[in-house]
Amino acid sequence: MKGTLRAVAALLLGAALLLGAAAGAAFPDVPAGAWYEAVVDEMAEKGLLTGYPDGNFHPEDTISAAQLVTIAARCAGAEPASAGDHWAGAAMEQALQNGWYDWDELPPTGERWDEPIPRQLAVKILMKALLPGAGYDFNRDSARLKDFSSLNGRYYETTLSAVAAGVVTGDGEGNFRPLDGLIRAEACALFRRALSAAGGVTPQPPAETERPSVPAVPSAKGGVTENGWLQVVGTQLCNARGEPIVLHGMSSHGLQWYGQYASAQAMANTAAYGANVFRVAMYTGEGGYLSQPEAMTERAFAAVDAAIQADLYAILDWHILSDGDPMANVAAAESFFAAAAERYKDTPNVLYEICNEPNGNVTWAGNVKPYAQWLVSAIRAQAPKSVILIGSPTWSQDIHQAAADPVAGENLMYTLHFYAGTHGQELRQRIDAAMAAGLPVFVSEWGASRADGSGGVFLEESKVWLDFLGERGVSWCNWSLCDKNETSAALKPGTAPAGSWTEDDLTESGRFVFSRF
Repeated sequence: MKGTLRAVAALLLGAALLLGAAAGAAFPDVPAGAWYEAVVDEMAEKGLLTGYPDGNFHPEDTISAAQLVTIAARCAGAEPASAGDHWAGAAMEQALQNGWYDWDELPPTGERWDEPIPRQLAVKILMKALLPGAGYDFNRDSARLKDFSSLNGRYYETTLSAVAAGVVTGDGEGNFRPLDGLIRAEACALFRRALSAAGGVTPQPPAETERPSVPAVPSAKGGVTENGWLQVVGTQLCNARGEPIVLHGMSSHGLQWYGQYASAQAMANTAAYGANVFRVAMYTGEGGYLSQPEAMTERAFAAVDAAIQADLYAILDWHILSDGDPMANVAAAESFFAAAAERYKDTPNVLYEICNEPNGNVTWAGNVKPYAQWLVSAIRAQAPKSVILIGSPTWSQDIHQAAADPVAGENLMYTLHFYAGTHGQELRQRIDAAMAAGLPVFVSEWGASRADGSGGVFLEESKVWLDFLGERGVSWCNWSLCDKNETSAALKPGTAPAGSWTEDDLTESGRFVFSRF
């Protein structure tokens, strides 16, 4: 944010962008003496909000995502990135680039922009825009919301920081109602409180936390022949001799769509550039395992066998996505991993990633941890020492929850996923905090694009991320080895899966990632 928010408000005085109407000191449908009269008039006078073409404000109407983001952009002084077909397209694009929301919360295709925005997401956007450095005390501030347990863990930090800053107070009964919408008058009140909280000092982004102490880590090199069975020592992945090792490599895209790039030749090509790991992404939904278990098992095992042939470590990934709750198909997962563990029990190459990205209304304690305990037991019955990777809620971003209540067992690691165009310092801080608490972290999926696989390529942000991971000895796999027409793909459209690849076959993302093996 540039300068104080009072200065921003002054610069915006008289602006009239929302829905094309002119701002005024009052609106005909804002009754004198209404609880929101003063705040609505004040924000209108500063040009931070305007009315509809009919001259009214409609204070009791539910605010849409586009309306709320537009007001947030004005309050923060954000310059629109570009125009689009939608009246709020520029503000929505800028807010996405700024990290105020993620693509899956409000897809850039715009189908949710004009829908009522859930309260928990509205508060996240507001806090990211105006008070990004606000802190909180979990025990104290969570106790202030009577219905805190109904809040999605994805929104803990922004909601609790809003409570601590006095932006959110709950209703008359102390409830936050995280999934409900906001009326426009109430949204104005929240913005006014945030502006007031930020008015004295311009908030600064939180500093990177000090990195935890980890052993000196060599550059990623050598495959299975050199390093043998992997083991987890403290927070560090180590080889059979107990020496720190980092794995760098690629993830396939869905085998049902791009299985040709998980062939023996593709593995050999990737290894030739210096990779020592390959992640086999076997989707469960989207026409994957749950639709055709025998065919997808055969493809997954063939890909693992190809990785073994190339002397690569192989991550066998149960790639949940649309089926966001891992417990929903726990029996199928147990059957698959039991068969896989039996097949590869004497093979040091294979790691097991048991739940790609839990999402939706799932919790660590209620869904992911019980599932993980179940699957760890099933795998350990056949493969007692293989490394097992465990995801967390919110698309494997809530590793702080796993750090507070880890799964019992040895040679377990916890995955974190990021996309450089969407995720930044906040998730890096989570990694540091988790490792400081003793949690071993493995970044089993990251992309140089935005989280939807498009946008960018964000090379500077990717470099910051990979330097950060390298300093901490954290292993990673990049999304994805395929020729899909999206910026996260490593191969140009039409790249032949057979034959070796040159740099001319690699996309901008592919060239960068391959150079970091």
